[in-house]
Amino acid sequence: MSRLNRIERRSALALACVISLRLFGLFLVMPVFSLYAQKLPDATPLLIGLALGVYGLGQVLLQIPLGLLSDRIGRKPAITLGLLVFVAGGLVAALSHTLAGIVAGRALQGMGAVAGAGTALMADLTREEQRGKAMGIIGVSIGVAFLLALVLGPPLEALDGLSGLFAATSALALASLVLLWLIVPTPERAQAPAAATFGRVLAMLRDGRMLVLNGSVFFLHALLTASFVGLPLLLAERLRLPVNRHWELYLPVMVIAALVMGACMHRMKEVRQSLRIVMLCVVAIGLSLVGFAVSGAHLAWLGVAATAFFSAFNLLEAALPSLVSRLAPGHLRGAAMGAYSTSQFLGAFVGGAVGGLALGRLGTGGVFLCAAALTLAWLPLVIAGARRIDRAAAAQAQAQPA
Repeated sequence: MSRLNRIERRSALALACVISLRLFGLFLVMPVFSLYAQKLPDATPLLIGLALGVYGLGQVLLQIPLGLLSDRIGRKPAITLGLLVFVAGGLVAALSHTLAGIVAGRALQGMGAVAGAGTALMADLTREEQRGKAMGIIGVSIGVAFLLALVLGPPLEALDGLSGLFAATSALALASLVLLWLIVPTPERAQAPAAATFGRVLAMLRDGRMLVLNGSVFFLHALLTASFVGLPLLLAERLRLPVNRHWELYLPVMVIAALVMGACMHRMKEVRQSLRIVMLCVVAIGLSLVGFAVSGAHLAWLGVAATAFFSAFNLLEAALPSLVSRLAPGHLRGAAMGAYSTSQFLGAFVGGAVGGLALGRLGTGGVFLCAAALTLAWLPLVIAGARRIDRAAAAQAQAQPA
């Protein structure tokens, strides 16, 4: 079995740092934002939710255009443009003294949508047979960034406040920019398209087999964003846990969740088994959200619910992209990933809005109950999608000559 060569290994590790540093900054705000946003003069529950999720709308609108732009001006210039927009958004949020200003800054951060161009640059720098390994390195780095952000966000916020965290997001994006130009190799020419056309992405959004995966990542990130509207408030108000100690919950929970993911990954080699795991994860997420709502002042119960939630989240973050790459037609794989990413970021935006509305009308517990109710729409989608995929696989097997 061939391995990544020196250039491919360097490219994968460097690009993983570029992408994960930017996302680390984006995630850093999530575990503390809703708690401190309440103190701003124009704070409303809906604006709090929108401020958390609005970056997803910018990603949806500009991810494909920036990817296509990289075909014309080059990968690195396009990524640079996106990172500079992201830096500007972080500074706008850091300097804002109102929630409306922070919403504008977060929207601007979302417009720095470099995922498509970054994926294309990785494709340009690797052989096709090694591309999956390189993408896997990037995926692991994103997971580590999310874990570290949950653990480090609360104590860092206690040191320099919310504006300091937003400033840190801009500084991390600038660090990504330095890594991009100093360490990531520059390909001689583009070897793979940065992003599919809008028409092909729309086709993949409508595709029957892809619908279960696009719908799943939509619900997954909607529920994640909605949960972080309520979770910091739950820890501070019900459990009386100071924000600089929230890491005491997140650290053991995320370590256990990472171990669960590692133990289950070998069971995801077959599509059918992967889909069964997806179903179990949906049920686990629904039950854990109910657990958040009814945990009261019991830290142990909350820890159990959080462990179930983040274990299922981590498993789905690993399983869903893999299923997309396996089920999408080879010539439409780029379009399928574009549709998948679009669904993911749209889910983050919707989740923030739903979480904000639920917080205003139903309180903190209502946020989690509304999120749990969404799994009642998600689970039938997965069950029906799994049956459709099984039928398609059976038909394909019958069509093949003996």
